Amino acid sequence: MKALFIGIGNMGGATVRGLIGKGILRAGDTVCCDVNRSALEQMSKDCPGISTDTDPRGHLAQADCIVLAVKPWLVEQLLKSYKDSLDLKRQNLIVIAAGITFEMMQGWLGEDATIFRVIPNTAIAVGSSMSFVSALNADGQRTAAVVEMFSALGRAMLIPEEKMGAATALASCGIAYAMRYVRAATEGGVELGFAAKDALEIVLNTVKGATDLLMASGANPEDEIDKVTTPGGITIRGLNEMEKEGFSWSVIAGLRASSTK
Repeated sequence: MKALFIGIGNMGGATVRGLIGKGILRAGDTVCCDVNRSALEQMSKDCPGISTDTDPRGHLAQADCIVLAVKPWLVEQLLKSYKDSLDLKRQNLIVIAAGITFEMMQGWLGEDATIFRVIPNTAIAVGSSMSFVSALNADGQRTAAVVEMFSALGRAMLIPEEKMGAATALASCGIAYAMRYVRAATEGGVELGFAAKDALEIVLNTVKGATDLLMASGANPEDEIDKVTTPGGITIRGLNEMEKEGFSWSVIAGLRASSTK
């Protein structure tokens, strides 16, 4: 598969490196385009054999898969300028840009365009992203290929587009919320007497352990909580204090505020 990446910033660059590193794409079949020459030079060092260019227009027609990973406000301008060079009945166009809907892109490319919206999160840089895929005018085979591509970089879930805003809040914004908990718990650990470095190590491994336990067991989180909340014990006292301060409600309110189309 010949792949063209337009935009290799944090998200686009991590996607390229991950897919080549996992063997999903070959460096010799991949072209990366960006206006940032330093980013292109670094990509050439990281993925020997890859092709780079500051202008994608000469590469559009040859690509089987085109990944557009640019700032949302650039998507309209770029898609309109590329329209006549695209064959979206054959090519997979993957757009990684929050808030850019299928309806908007159909207005720029036509009603029959085959388009995929993909929203990863920043853990894609370490091959542990929770990514979401929505498909427009795509058959099952093409859709499965895109889901498989992003599954190689963590986990990918196919969802209807109307759930993309909620998914973005849960996973893309949610990774920041998880890190805010890590930061708060680390600060609490320092107050309890640990050095900051040690507190962070404890919290990170505790969060990882909780996640691994739930993923391995498939249990409801509340069932696992019950196992460590003995009557009159210290865990239930801590949980009740957190809830008194609005812990669960604050998380839910934040997710609601982050949810977009």
